[in-house]
Amino acid sequence: MRDFPKVELHLHLEGAAPPAFIRGLAREKNMDISGVFDEHGNYAFKDFWHFLKVYEAATSTLQTAEDYHRLTLAVLEESAAHGVIYTESFLSPDFCGGRDVGAWREYLHAIRDAADQAEKSHGIIMRGVVTCIRHFGPEKAKETALCAAETAGDWLTGFGIAGDETAGKPKDFAYSFDMAREAGLRLTAHAGEWGGPQSVRDALNDLGVERIGHGVRVAEDPALVEELAEKEVVLEVCPGSNVALGVYPNWRAHPIGMLFDKGVKVTVSTDDPPFFHTTMTDEYDRLSDTFDWDDGVFKTLNTIAANAAFCDEKTRANVLERLEKTDD
Repeated sequence: MRDFPKVELHLHLEGAAPPAFIRGLAREKNMDISGVFDEHGNYAFKDFWHFLKVYEAATSTLQTAEDYHRLTLAVLEESAAHGVIYTESFLSPDFCGGRDVGAWREYLHAIRDAADQAEKSHGIIMRGVVTCIRHFGPEKAKETALCAAETAGDWLTGFGIAGDETAGKPKDFAYSFDMAREAGLRLTAHAGEWGGPQSVRDALNDLGVERIGHGVRVAEDPALVEELAEKEVVLEVCPGSNVALGVYPNWRAHPIGMLFDKGVKVTVSTDDPPFFHTTMTDEYDRLSDTFDWDDGVFKTLNTIAANAAFCDEKTRANVLERLEKTDD
């Protein structure tokens, strides 16, 4: 499935950093982050909450706009190698200039410049979705939303929330989402990963999002599954991440197959691929093996993703046209 054209909607830029890239930055800066890796040089964590700490420790090596330029090139080259033709990446002003709008502009310029280079070199299209960090609290989220609102446009097209789903309630962040909405940004939110079905309802009702990051715990509520299918709410599903973090014990237990069969608009993404030892190729291969999905199903999933993408219509038409060539 490596060369199959793919659309990815749920990718954290820092979380996609290859371990060797982060180790290289640490060496350049004489930083000791040895606790981040296991004896094989892979990221090491015990559970989701330890993962968040390891993630932030690894991200601490990214200290300049140039670091993010290099990171973006490395991540997009890897994605393109696995057939990704369009990707939306979550970007956090929290890590890019400490939520200062001026500094954020510099980081964003560097990221976008790298994305333009990657599009020319590898044909992969990238768009940015600013993401506030839930466990950093609502006040910092407002600063993040201001960064997003000030730089909204044809490339920075979305706003969302990630982090520890057990910290606070979605309604605590309504002000930030209202600010982003007024700036013309489209909205998504992590929910239904560690929070149950109610967390998805809350994100939809209190934040007015059109997509849900993960969302898989809706499987525990048949009425909500039916509602999502009826309202055509798109789920950014990351099966390999869910299995790696123990949300589900194995691929066979993952509800993506049931959700798809029930008419829910599911898509497939990697979340933080090197942390979870996955790639988009791996995700497709395992889904094919587990649920007997064929090329037709994957083409349907990618068409759903392209139509749900936070991009302008010209870009969408380009992506859909490239997906149509899957059979050629």
